[in-house]
Amino acid sequence: MSIAFLKGHGTQNDFVIVPDPDNAIELGPNAVAVLCDRRAGLGGDGLLHVVRSAAHPEAKHMAGEAEWFMDYRNGDGSVAEMCGNGVRVFAHYLQRAGHVEAGDVAVATRGGIKRVHIAKAAEGEEVAITVSMGKAAFPEEQATVTVGEHSWPARNVNMGNPHAVAFVDDLDQAGHLFTAPLTAPAGVYPDGVNVEFVADRGERHVAMRVHERGVGETRSCGTGACAVAVATARRDGLDPAVTGAPVTYTIDLPGGRLVITERVDGEIEMTGPAVIVAEGEISSEWFENLGA
Repeated sequence: MSIAFLKGHGTQNDFVIVPDPDNAIELGPNAVAVLCDRRAGLGGDGLLHVVRSAAHPEAKHMAGEAEWFMDYRNGDGSVAEMCGNGVRVFAHYLQRAGHVEAGDVAVATRGGIKRVHIAKAAEGEEVAITVSMGKAAFPEEQATVTVGEHSWPARNVNMGNPHAVAFVDDLDQAGHLFTAPLTAPAGVYPDGVNVEFVADRGERHVAMRVHERGVGETRSCGTGACAVAVATARRDGLDPAVTGAPVTYTIDLPGGRLVITERVDGEIEMTGPAVIVAEGEISSEWFENLGA
């Protein structure tokens, strides 16, 4: 007996993919953390548990709109609402496995149903995938982000998960980002927060680094890129709901480039690549020894 797995990434935000249509595999926090460990396991920033919505208690109510549920876990084993890069890789896996075709696909997540468009690509070409990420919320509570002796005001943005966006002169000011930057006051983010550091590169073009809660610094963060785009637009005095015109920002991350568009209706679209790099099997004996 063995358990199938794949490895994939979206702008080098990498994931272990575990296909489990009937939700028959128990993936406790410890098992997920070991699978994502880069020395003891397969390695990944997170894990994509591929389950039919009807088979998962958290997704049954979405089964009528989306056949597949992205049961996403952070690299430390904790449950997360959403992962933008993960949705693109998830959709690419569904296409590769023959569950969906190029075109429009609905994916259920804990952050709601995400609409995905898979562009047609010739064999060997990189697949471009656009995800409708929903609308950004701007909670009234504001925060300060601190790294070492540096502190910055942070824009509070919620993309189905919480983000603190800080504009800096130099991305090196963010430090190593192995540990979470300090945020204050403590009550603003009771469940932790993803912290983005942003530096300008040109007109409607910025670069960013991110500390993802439960993971550390990652090469890319899709929801973080969306949060950065809308926070930068508001800083620049741009709001599509007011101007009547969509606004697009190019976001450079350590792992690649994403293009983020905020439409007049507030919907945010993220376009970027998704790659499956490997597949194999996990020994069931090894997996069972991981425990919950």
